[in-house]
Amino acid sequence: MPTAKPDPSESAKQRQRALQRWDNEGGAGPGRLPAKDSLEAAVASAPPLTNAELVQPHIRVIALENVMIALLAQATDVQLELVRDMAAYISPRAGFTPHPLTLGAAGEMMSLVDRSNHFRPIADGTSEP
Repeated sequence: MPTAKPDPSESAKQRQRALQRWDNEGGAGPGRLPAKDSLEAAVASAPPLTNAELVQPHIRVIALENVMIALLAQATDVQLELVRDMAAYISPRAGFTPHPLTLGAAGEMMSLVDRSNHFRPIADGTSEP
């Protein structure tokens, strides 16, 4: 069965839609978030988190970072450049207020790419030390 080549224009459209979601943090915005009062009420009525509940997501994030590093170590140069482009795209642009969490996310994306370089295969088929 022949493999169909992906349509470059469709790939570009998909990439642009994904990048646009960064502008509003994945869909948050007017009419998409609960009213401030209902959000505050929900937070106030929630029981406090235990230490175990706070630690578990931290462990999972560490695991996911390491999975991403392993995947990026096998990524093509085009894929790595796309990650770098996305990090640059979410960094502060003229007319936008820099948000510390967004700046941190962009820095973490670049860090993952940089850290994956230590595990990328070199010409002789081995990994760098």
